[in-house]
Amino acid sequence: MGFDQISLKGRALRLLAGREHSRAELQRKLSPHETEPGELARALDELEAKGFINEQRVLESVVHRRSARLGAARVRQELQAKGLDPQAVAQAVAGLQDSEEARAREVWRKKFGEAPGDANERGKQMRFLLTRGFSAEAVRRVLRGAPAEDAED
Repeated sequence: MGFDQISLKGRALRLLAGREHSRAELQRKLSPHETEPGELARALDELEAKGFINEQRVLESVVHRRSARLGAARVRQELQAKGLDPQAVAQAVAGLQDSEEARAREVWRKKFGEAPGDANERGKQMRFLLTRGFSAEAVRRVLRGAPAEDAED
């Protein structure tokens, strides 16, 4: 059996061996390989019934892997792109908002480590944190509370 002859279930298991995938992701990635209608749905139903596909694990995996480097907005975006239940996504993201400022501060510290010297630098630091999905309020607090290298005399 050549690589192109691997069953849909085999392909799905190979993808799942790398990381957790949602059913919607597997559907999107494997549909080009479906040879008869309904074949993919049956394979995914079987894998879901056996616990190989588990939306909660996908959710927890993304939150665990990405929350240290990304703000709640970006994590929400990634979870939504995986086609997960909107209510489960909302709950997972709500849990991240409590630690948003602390996570933003840690990302800022690793990247910059010192307060911006001028408005240009401040804008650069703000944009960096905002594109990582941290809330504007958390970004303002981080930059306001950034330890100043040289206090004004």
